[in-house]
Amino acid sequence: MADDLFGVHGRALTLRSQRLGLLASNIANASTPGFKAKDIDFAAALSAAEAPGGSTSAAIQSATKFRVPLQASLDGNTVELNTEQTKFAENAIAYQTTLSFLNGRIETLKRALKGE
Repeated sequence: MADDLFGVHGRALTLRSQRLGLLASNIANASTPGFKAKDIDFAAALSAAEAPGGSTSAAIQSATKFRVPLQASLDGNTVELNTEQTKFAENAIAYQTTLSFLNGRIETLKRALKGE
């Protein structure tokens, strides 16, 4: 039923939330020797989650890839702090936008139930 009410936005919110966590982990490990930065290909994950029989967790697993750094670090760490912070900020804005859309949808449903 939630899929009918919220459509793609419910899954998008879940995917964006998971991506925020992954990007935050990359930022937190920026100085950890040998740490390999990962990211979720949001478009691929959303397509996989929207496919018939697709699940969000399977979509996240299949769309999570290691990030290729522009400049290699001597200690093997692939986190580039500027890139991670930019990706995090972009995803946070998209998350907030999706959340705002869902809040508007919920308010509309509440008004409809009240008969307003």
